Amino acid sequence: MEKLREEIDEQYKWDLSTIYKSDLELSKDFENIKEKIKEFSKYENTFLNSGEELYNCLNDESNIEMILDKMWTFTSHRYDTDITNNENQAWKEKVYNLYEDFTKVSSFMTPKLLEKGYESVKAFYLEYPKLKEYAFDFEEIFRYEKHILSEQEEKLISNLSKTFSSTDKIANMLSYSDIDFGTITDEDGNQVTLTDTNYSNYISSKNRRVRKEAFDKLFKTYEKFNNTYALALSADIEKRVAFSKVKKFNSSLESALFNDNVPTEVYENLINTVSKNLNPLFDYYELKRKLLGLDEFHIYDVYATVTDAGDKKYSYEEAKKLVLDSLQVLGDDYINILNKAFNERWIDIYPNKGKKGGAYSGGSYLTNPFVLLNYIGDYHDVSTIAHELGHSMHTYYSVNNNPYQYSDYTIFVAEVASQVNELLLANYMLKNETSKEAKINILNQLLDLFKGSIYRQTMFAEFEKIISEEVEKDNILTAEVLNDIYKNLVQKYFGDKVIVDEEIKYEWQRIPHFYYNFYVYKYSVGLAAAAHIVKGILNNEAGAKESYLAFLKTGGSMYPLDELKIAGVDLTDPKVIQSAMDMFKEYLEEFKKLVS
Repeated sequence: MEKLREEIDEQYKWDLSTIYKSDLELSKDFENIKEKIKEFSKYENTFLNSGEELYNCLNDESNIEMILDKMWTFTSHRYDTDITNNENQAWKEKVYNLYEDFTKVSSFMTPKLLEKGYESVKAFYLEYPKLKEYAFDFEEIFRYEKHILSEQEEKLISNLSKTFSSTDKIANMLSYSDIDFGTITDEDGNQVTLTDTNYSNYISSKNRRVRKEAFDKLFKTYEKFNNTYALALSADIEKRVAFSKVKKFNSSLESALFNDNVPTEVYENLINTVSKNLNPLFDYYELKRKLLGLDEFHIYDVYATVTDAGDKKYSYEEAKKLVLDSLQVLGDDYINILNKAFNERWIDIYPNKGKKGGAYSGGSYLTNPFVLLNYIGDYHDVSTIAHELGHSMHTYYSVNNNPYQYSDYTIFVAEVASQVNELLLANYMLKNETSKEAKINILNQLLDLFKGSIYRQTMFAEFEKIISEEVEKDNILTAEVLNDIYKNLVQKYFGDKVIVDEEIKYEWQRIPHFYYNFYVYKYSVGLAAAAHIVKGILNNEAGAKESYLAFLKTGGSMYPLDELKIAGVDLTDPKVIQSAMDMFKEYLEEFKKLVS
């Protein structure tokens, strides 16, 4: 039975009093910022009168956002420790609404800057040199200049965007609310309700009957809604393609990648390089077939658990030591900051009644980068500590080496630091763990990490690219077309030795990421970049550690590809993706030796 919040010792809870000691302090900031937001509108007609006035406007914007971020960190984190607390929820919503208010009040800035023109804004640098502190921000804004339409056209597109923004909501409502997937019989012979969410529990069951029953029931149910899902996804793709043409992009892919200033060759390199390295994945599936003792390996066998070695438990103190020891390779400064995280209570460790599930790292410019865990003690939980602290360390270095406006790194690079920590921990464990069973479990999790984050996400990325290109050719995405494209890709990525059951052609219907506009490839390149960095550090390559730490300090001061180049990662070069594929092969060979 889960403990109540008050039953958990204070040393295992994060210390939010470092942000606000009381609601009275929070209220003072809230009222102060509320007033400053009202006052901010004074800049609407004056902020481009001079370089100094523009600087003052941007500086006030940063100061308001800093306090908003601080309040959000406090109220959202406090809420997450007990989501049943109505007062905490009310405070969180109040701060969110204040964010919305400021977004509306400050919305005049970008359109007016674009109207002023880049050269006119740069001329202000000579008049007021301090304005150069925002030079990269201006570069980012004016990078969009040739893709900005007239005010009336932009307003029309904005209204149309709202009209078309419901497609993913329709799909999610079907999957998570409206569709009844029925019941299946679990491993213990009990009738249990099947949902899209708990499907993952049953498809990984050691009992093949349970796996097959869950697979058949889920996808035969999806089959009934095939045309509806096809209509939702095709509408979303058509919207993207139409908007990319209106915005003068060469393709919807180019449009989606433009935000991160990433050329389409990075996306194409990923697909091409992974496609050339599918044989090790096929070997992995063949090994799983043998370990499961199966004559035939069906698509519903792919996620089956192949080992009992995951039962080993680690106390939190043991986990803490393992994380610290494994990350010693990153140097004393890194370890000293990690010790601050442990000793100054940045981490909320154990589950309690009403606490949000899962794990995350979150903080702001004026707070610690806190970590939420729900620690129960298996290896996955140990790895999660390393993973989330990777995010926190990235945030800490970014905040402490940049002004506010450049302190927040992009989603594109967000998973690199967390995956670096995960891989360093795993390699340390493989080198120092004495239990063969524990090593097998760690390798199995690593192989599944690469399979899920690189191979599977790349398959998704290729699917999204193909269906977008179909629409760009004026072809119609019917349910049949989507099913055929998806099934062909499954056959490509699973090989001849896996029996690709017919029902898998409906799987695209349950992937919400296909509505995220070419998002999934970021998972793949993030892990590939991390693997490349870890390889350099563990091989003691000259400057590998130092260049990685320098990357962590860049925050959002550069474009993400340029930041990664500081760490020795050039994602326009297929060698980076190839090094991740090579790492997968190495883990697979080690796994083969241990299980044989």
